[in-house]
Amino acid sequence: MGELDNENPGSRPHSVDRYGEPDERTRLLGHHGVSGQPPLDIDDPAVTPLNLWSIRFLRYFTLLFFAIACAWWLILLVTTFVNPPGMHSRGGGWFAFGFTSLAIGITMLLLFSFTVPSRAEEVVQSVIAVLLLVDMIIIISVPELMAEEGWIGLGSSIFVLFVTVWAVLVDRSVEWGKKEEEERLTGRAETRRSLKEWCSVLSAITIMVIFLAISIMFTGTLSLRAYDHSLKVPGKRIWVDDHSYKVHLYCTSKHHNETREGVTVFLEGGERAVGNGLLDWGHENYVNGIIGRLCYWDRPGYGFSDVAPSPLSAGMAADALSEALAKADEKGPFILVSHGIGSIYSRIFASRHGKAIKGLMLIDPLHEKYLPKVASPGRGFFMWFRGVISPLGLEVLFNAIFKSRSREDRIYGRSSYLNPRLIKAKLQESLAANTFSKSEIATSRAILARDIPLVVISSGEGVKRDSEWDEAQREMTGVTDNLVDWDIVNKAPHKVWETEKGWDVMSRRISKLVDLVVQRLEVEEE
Repeated sequence: MGELDNENPGSRPHSVDRYGEPDERTRLLGHHGVSGQPPLDIDDPAVTPLNLWSIRFLRYFTLLFFAIACAWWLILLVTTFVNPPGMHSRGGGWFAFGFTSLAIGITMLLLFSFTVPSRAEEVVQSVIAVLLLVDMIIIISVPELMAEEGWIGLGSSIFVLFVTVWAVLVDRSVEWGKKEEEERLTGRAETRRSLKEWCSVLSAITIMVIFLAISIMFTGTLSLRAYDHSLKVPGKRIWVDDHSYKVHLYCTSKHHNETREGVTVFLEGGERAVGNGLLDWGHENYVNGIIGRLCYWDRPGYGFSDVAPSPLSAGMAADALSEALAKADEKGPFILVSHGIGSIYSRIFASRHGKAIKGLMLIDPLHEKYLPKVASPGRGFFMWFRGVISPLGLEVLFNAIFKSRSREDRIYGRSSYLNPRLIKAKLQESLAANTFSKSEIATSRAILARDIPLVVISSGEGVKRDSEWDEAQREMTGVTDNLVDWDIVNKAPHKVWETEKGWDVMSRRISKLVDLVVQRLEVEEE
């Protein structure tokens, strides 16, 4: 016994040295690690699930999916400004961009915390996957939404759903691999986490919760869009530009006033759709018999119209209107009534249809010298950024829940500025304003018939506030050589019809213009 007591301590098994005296839980056969080597410490960098080829395989594929997501994101970014053939989204393409951005975020986070899986993270990812599945079902089940998103939006939603499910499966696999390697190299599976691992897990969970909030807002916004498509479209939606997209055109039936029904008053909206106020004025005058026949359309991206392929200039939009009118068999003659920037489109359209245009009424029109402001980089970036965040529906959801905003409000009413299609249309307008549109309006000014009767109605507030705007309105009275009236409506805002005096002035002037055109047509027939 004494010989045993005097035995060199170094000759005792390594497991006894490291773990203390043997007890009832001590292995009968000592663990010798890899190839007979002693077990490693749990914090040793060699203890990693990446030792397994299957786990490395999963990481390589995750890197591949991340690269695919980044490449697709760049393609979508380019198509925001220029649409190659087959890469056009009639709804604006913002949701496809949002889905792809979410896919990039999820794969980045997966790579960041690859070797530190977390059950909480898996649960959040699973909830996100369910929400994304709901998004995909909404897109597929609503025909109008499917038409707007197209294969680009649907493909992007499927891809981000796949990536999210992949992340859940990878976390589970890495968790298994981590346990296997810890048991193989250290003799036991570690249940504790180091401070570094806790920081990684908490960071990942925090970011994943943000992704969850984004997914919830995506689903809410898509649900609202699906609901909005249940609103009945007045008139027709007509294919234009070789079946690239549809524009909305509405014309009233013939009026009981046979004298005036031979002239069609055509409304062109300004910064918003015609349905945002101007149509109310036009419809009242139609009911009262002042207007014999009334038509209006929504420019691409406005109201009920789809987004056109990029780039889109004012002249291209005018061509789309020409095609829509031809397909609807609407030949005129027309009196064009336009507001704000809509006057740019109306003047270009009038210059290309001289015989059919019998009168112009411009309501606080935008002069072409303001096109550089429309094309300013700051405005363009603001529209692009607003489009990027539009799938979140921050203000749209708030207005729908707390302000009871309706479908009409979101499509052509007071909340329409948040509509993703209108945002894309504004971005297109900004991109083409100082190049294509500027050239087209200059050409139209030169070729527009000089004898067309012209009425200009200006905002009193705008003229009083800005001398440059006052001068621009004065110059607009020279668009043709046949100025019938120029009215400056005192205290009227840009939307002149919003004041009682502005409404009355517009009604009197359109009545006078219709009478004048009817008389000229009667003389021409004789």
